[in-house]
Amino acid sequence: MRAIDRPSVLAAARPSPRFLAGLVVAVGFWILVIALSDPTVDVTDPRSGRIVTAQDARSYYGLNLSDLYTGRTNWNTIGAYPYSPAFAQLVYPLNLLPWTAFVAAWTALLILAVLALTGPELLLLGLVVGAMEIAGGNVSLVLALAIVAGFRWPWTWAFVLLTKITPGVALLWFALRREWRQLAIALGATTAVAAASFVLLPEQWRAWLELLASNTGKGGTWAAVPIPLLVRGPIGVALIMWGAPRNQRWVVPVGAMLALPALWYGSLSMLLAVIPLTTPDERRRAWARVTGLARRA
Repeated sequence: MRAIDRPSVLAAARPSPRFLAGLVVAVGFWILVIALSDPTVDVTDPRSGRIVTAQDARSYYGLNLSDLYTGRTNWNTIGAYPYSPAFAQLVYPLNLLPWTAFVAAWTALLILAVLALTGPELLLLGLVVGAMEIAGGNVSLVLALAIVAGFRWPWTWAFVLLTKITPGVALLWFALRREWRQLAIALGATTAVAAASFVLLPEQWRAWLELLASNTGKGGTWAAVPIPLLVRGPIGVALIMWGAPRNQRWVVPVGAMLALPALWYGSLSMLLAVIPLTTPDERRRAWARVTGLARRA
């Protein structure tokens, strides 16, 4: 029986320098976001002279389940709540925390989403790409994780459909590939969650539908890519139609990102979902094509 080489076992179990570097940056970034968050500062007023984080996370804090939308219907304002009552019910337990603890928990969730998408070796890269999203506290990184997980557990698409809605067009992937069971699970889970939520909060669901109608066609602010959904959406659909028969899974999060109601610059972090849906060789070949460094045969 061959003896176990203890030093080699310990070396294999030791975290890599890349992961340790990413971990240090993640902890430092987490502390910074918490320290700079302040729910009382009007970040839209340049006279405030303050750098404030977690401004988007204000949308999920201070929620009143009996009146979610009064004064919070314009998604271009800080603190707006444009999501479904079901999402409010999901995050409501975090509302029981003091603001600082809430920001700490929410920011930790976003950093963990980055780690889940990139893996330990690419954590530092993920933090750089996701920095704006983590600092702001929007849900795009969680959407990206739900989309990736949806290939194995299609019910996670309920999170996508009950928050941003329009990225759900990426479910076209399952239809084009005739993966009807996965599509049925995704839509069935969404319907079940919505129905249960509606039973508890029927008036808030009516208010949400009115909110959606009033915001239809509305773009983002200066913090969004200045390309309207009517242009981006069809491009995302075309990308999925190209990728589905070729089993190019990475087109799903990219197509979903292009179909966001407003493509905030921080939402570009959804591109991190390409990492777990491709191999290193595929990424190297794609990078070579993009940069023109591909060798000619």
